[in-house]
Amino acid sequence: MTIKERYKAIIDHFKAANPNPTTELHFNSPFETLVAVILSAQCTDKRVNMVTPALFAAYPTPRDMAAASDGDLLKYISSVSYPNSKARHLQAMAAMLVADFNGQVPSTMEELTRLPGVGRKTANVVMGVVFHKAAIAVDTHVFRVANRTGLANGKTPLEVEKTLTRHIPEQDRYNAHHWLLLHGRYVCKALKPQCTCCEINQFCKYHHSKK
Repeated sequence: MTIKERYKAIIDHFKAANPNPTTELHFNSPFETLVAVILSAQCTDKRVNMVTPALFAAYPTPRDMAAASDGDLLKYISSVSYPNSKARHLQAMAAMLVADFNGQVPSTMEELTRLPGVGRKTANVVMGVVFHKAAIAVDTHVFRVANRTGLANGKTPLEVEKTLTRHIPEQDRYNAHHWLLLHGRYVCKALKPQCTCCEINQFCKYHHSKK
């Protein structure tokens, strides 16, 4: 199977099986999206969704969050991973939004990655979810699935992102992020990939290597 054939087969399957994928994080504004994605780093969406309703109610705008202390924010997010550093990042991020962006979430990679706590993956998620740009965010799930299936052979998230971007049509890139993420979360798991019930195993390099 050529790389072109593998991409077509896998993308065609996901298009038919899940034509409108979306994030499992809960939010109602660009600012809430950014906060939720920052909190989701190395943490489950389920856990983030448990803490954000109270956090968003207490700090609904960047100005509100910028006026809070790290300790104030920590009370709301203490159950997520790395709560101390995330509390610092959220406060500093909100302060920069107010000071440099008039309280608005910016839309470019360069501007987003200036914000404390925002790396390339987070920026790509925000650009896709909020601004509907053709961005592919590579988290641990996307990285794993892309390399296992043979869609990529990258040693870093950036290498995988570049490969996926090169091969996936622009109109499919936003959805492709969610397809690969959800597949990694529920089927192609890190420790026990469920190859026998995987609906794309016939196109998967890892699956065929075990035969």
